[in-house]
Parts: sequence; structure tokens; C-alpha cells
Amino acid sequence: MMESFVYQAAPMRVVFGSGRLADLAAELDRLGVKRALVLTTDQQKSHGEQIAALIGDRAAGVYAGAVMHTPVDVTELAMQQVKALQADGIVAVGGGSTIGLGKAIALRTDLPQIVVPTSYAGSEMTPILGETREGLKTTQSSPKILPETVIYDVDLTRTLPPAFAVTSGVNAIAHAVEALYARDANPVVSLMAEEGIRLFAGALPKLAAGEDNAAARDDALRAAWLCGACLGAVGMGLHHKLCHTLGGAFNLPHAETHTVILPHAMAYNTPAVPVAAARVARALGAGQAAQGLFDLTQGLGAKVALRDLGMPKDGIERATDLAVSNAYWNPRPLERDAIRDLIARAWAGDPPVMAEALR
Repeated sequence: MMESFVYQAAPMRVVFGSGRLADLAAELDRLGVKRALVLTTDQQKSHGEQIAALIGDRAAGVYAGAVMHTPVDVTELAMQQVKALQADGIVAVGGGSTIGLGKAIALRTDLPQIVVPTSYAGSEMTPILGETREGLKTTQSSPKILPETVIYDVDLTRTLPPAFAVTSGVNAIAHAVEALYARDANPVVSLMAEEGIRLFAGALPKLAAGEDNAAARDDALRAAWLCGACLGAVGMGLHHKLCHTLGGAFNLPHAETHTVILPHAMAYNTPAVPVAAARVARALGAGQAAQGLFDLTQGLGAKVALRDLGMPKDGIERATDLAVSNAYWNPRPLERDAIRDLIARAWAGDPPVMAEALR
């Protein structure tokens, strides 16, 4: 039977390779940016200052206040700097926290953005912004949010700590996994998703071992691009909803939360999406998707329990209520008791259990 689908590519420029950070000034010129505000986290402030020095008089300044989950009050402080420095563009250097702040500013100002990722977050490829206000994380989409240019310089990932490379990579794998069973899935995105998972499955063990392996770094960054493109092209489901809920409600670290939840969300949805699950398993080189994801993360030395990320046990009920409170699409309907069991197993660090076995 012929398959019907819709595929729409994001209007974005990607510059990929070793040493491509040197193209930043030319990319600013292409966008007509004369006073770029460089964004980083406090931990990457020195990196932001190096970027500012690289682009010289095109730099309006450095704002090093980005934090995870993109709190609205932090964005408001950054907006004050945008206005005070009369910035006409943004350069976001870092991972998901910095990229999120850049998107939040762009949404409010429509300033052009260039993103220079130093992790595998993937959010640079999407028109989606998640913001947190008073412990509640909400998402929205707008053409203003999508960066105009992404510079993937493989050399910038050389200093990525192995533990963070692992969780950042599994976070990206989650985008591809959910893309394979998305309501608006299509053959093009599915090809990108499976290839992204396959590349990560091969590269992450080498990076976790601390190898200075140029081929593995290249594969991982290509995989991050592919998985991020999946996130930007199709809708997500239970996994991303749970991670946003847990992160916003308990201030849990973003990538680590994705790493813990992914095998359990895959187990929950597998009965409803056997073809997608088989593709995930094939990409991992595993016999079964959910267990394969759990074995991958555990084998890479990542934390596999929400309690180890700081979530209290008495938060399980609250997280369950939040997860089922708002209707959203998922290939398997949300069942409160099963969702609670999923969160409880993730909290304890137990292996994933297929949905039928939970009954």
C-alpha cells in the first residue's frame, strides 16, 4: 500500500566540520548582524569571551546567565542586556540551556540567531521553546524561535566531559526514538532517526571511555544534527512530556532526566508501535528496544534512577498527576496507573517492563 505523508524542511543554514567556528564572522555578516550578544552559561563564560574576541567589534558583549529549563526571570534579565547593549543579533554558544535562552530572546525580539552547539542537545534544530515559570514548564512553537544558522564545529566537542557526552547523546537519541512513532512521522524523518540512533550507539561507548577519537566525535555530532532535525520536523509524545514535567516540577537536570526516562517510555509505547520499536532495536543492535536502551545507558555508566538525580519519592504521585493532567497525543493512550508504575520504576532505577507485564 502506498504511504501518504507530509514532509516540510526547516529553513535553516547548517555549517558543519572541523574548524568551522572560523566562519562565524562571515555568517554574522551574511545575516547583517553588527552587534551580536554572545550567550553562555556561567560555566562557559570564558568560552563566550573567546568567541567575542574572535568576532571583534561585531560583539556587543557577553551574557553568561543561561541556566537549565529557561526560567522566564533569567530571560527577562537577558532582555535588559539586549536593550542596554543595543544588540541586533544573538550568538548562543553551548548546550540546551544557552540555546533555550537564545530562543527565548528571539521569540520576544525576532533577532537573528546563530547557534554554536558544544553538546548534542539538538534543540538548535527546532522552532520549539520550553520555558519555566514557577515550577511549571510549558512549550511553544514559532518561526521566530528557529535559529537562522547553526555552526557545528566538531573541534568544540573535544573537551566535552565523557559523562556529559553520554547523557547529552541519549537525550538526542530520545528525539529520534519518538520521531519514529510520531503522529506525523514520514519516511524521510524516519531514515534520519534510525541513522542518528545507529551513529550514537557506535560513538557513545568510545566517548564514554574517554577516547580522543575524532571519528567518534564526528559521528556523534552528525547524529546530534540528525536527531535534532527529527525533533524539529515532527511531534513528540510521552517521553518528552514526562521529561518536561519532571524537569520543571523538581528542577532535575535535563539531559540526565531524558537518559533515565527513555527506556521506560519506550517500554510503555512498544505494544502500540511494534514497527518503530523494531527499528530502534535494529539501530541499537539489540534484541528489544526498551531493554536495549536501558542496557546502553547503564553500560555507558549513566545514572538510571530519578532518585539519584534528586527527585523525592513522594514526588511520584505529583509527577503522575501532572503527566496525565493535560491531553496530548501519544501512540498509546495514557493510563494513570501504568504511568505511575513507569515513573516509580524510573525513580528506583529498575529495568523497563513491557506494558502487558505491568497488568
